[in-house]
Amino acid sequence: MLTACAFSVKAQQKADTASVAKKDTFKKATGTAPGSFAPAIKKEKEYHPDSTHSPHKAVMHSLMIPGWGQLYNHRWWKVPIVYGGIGLLASAVIFNQGYYNQFNVLAHYYKNGVTPKVTDKYYAEYKAYTAAGVPAQNIYDALDGYRRNRDLSILGILGAWGIQTIDAYIDAKFINAYTVDNNFAIRVTPSVINQPVYAQSSFGSYIPGIKVTFTF
Repeated sequence: MLTACAFSVKAQQKADTASVAKKDTFKKATGTAPGSFAPAIKKEKEYHPDSTHSPHKAVMHSLMIPGWGQLYNHRWWKVPIVYGGIGLLASAVIFNQGYYNQFNVLAHYYKNGVTPKVTDKYYAEYKAYTAAGVPAQNIYDALDGYRRNRDLSILGILGAWGIQTIDAYIDAKFINAYTVDNNFAIRVTPSVINQPVYAQSSFGSYIPGIKVTFTF
């Protein structure tokens, strides 16, 4: 490559004065470090139209309504997952709350030694349990179990709400919030590599190499 560069330099003709005096139509890149490679560009950088995406808005939308942040991030396919998970947890809350109410009344009957009337709530269930000889402790344990499951289901809903909020923030922050330049440049130039003392070869402390520079 060095030999080819040498031949090309010797083959060059004297530059045309008119072409040298011609005004340069390229614009130099600004904001680069001194001595760094900054290729000329013809037009300003072009950014994706969603570069103004706001992670704050995504979080606030998700906190107000589950799935709204996903819609804001254009991740509509995540909305059914969000509502599917929250819906299952909500059904678990309703299921456990219903049985909690039933065993709460039955525990009251057992604890106070009250025999309910036919018109009283859960009379049929009370008669069935007493006829089967179910001890009072089993009623109390069932009451505590349904209460625990109900509380865990409520915590699960809050956790799912928080997870979908975090998901909306991550999508907005790391997928939509950063601008990506559509114009890329690459430059390949000859270079030398400085070797450590212990790795020096017959070439000496420097060996030839190729430098590839990317700018965007």
